[in-house]
Amino acid sequence: MKERHSYLLSKIIERKAEVEEFINVLHTQTTWLTSPASTKYHLNREGGLLEHSMGVAETLLRLREALAPDISEESCVIVGLFHDVGKVGMPGVPYYLPEIKDGEPTGGYIKNPDIVAMGIALRSLYLVSQYIPLSDSEAQAIAYHDGMYVPEGRTVAHKEEPLLLLLHWADMWAASVLEKK
Repeated sequence: MKERHSYLLSKIIERKAEVEEFINVLHTQTTWLTSPASTKYHLNREGGLLEHSMGVAETLLRLREALAPDISEESCVIVGLFHDVGKVGMPGVPYYLPEIKDGEPTGGYIKNPDIVAMGIALRSLYLVSQYIPLSDSEAQAIAYHDGMYVPEGRTVAHKEEPLLLLLHWADMWAASVLEKK
């Protein structure tokens, strides 16, 4: 997993310092390394979020190569790695908590009832934009990557930038195909 992560980060050149600072915050102040990708849909296990995020970034790079080589690899890696980073919650306040029943951990997760309510995509955009300057297309991609699966997706229907479309399909492919193997 470390080699995959290093390979992806090698694609970030122009905003390397900002990304490194953000990753440091994620490693030291959040559950980035241990969060599940979801409570029930995909990779609902420790480290699932990071595994999913790398899979999305890798798939996004493949789609980019085939369909939109004019989009920068750096943009693809940034939105791929951090599209769901809102699932860590906020520094010091995790989004997911281990589920406990009858005083014993079940191995599952629940959403933290004490976290300020905010959609995952919005929280992701909020967190990323505090550290990494984003283009309009990158912000749109993070904000609307769930596409038609959430009501907010209608806001940009038929006005999606190519990066958003690629991210949406990379996310769906990773979660629905690659993670089911």
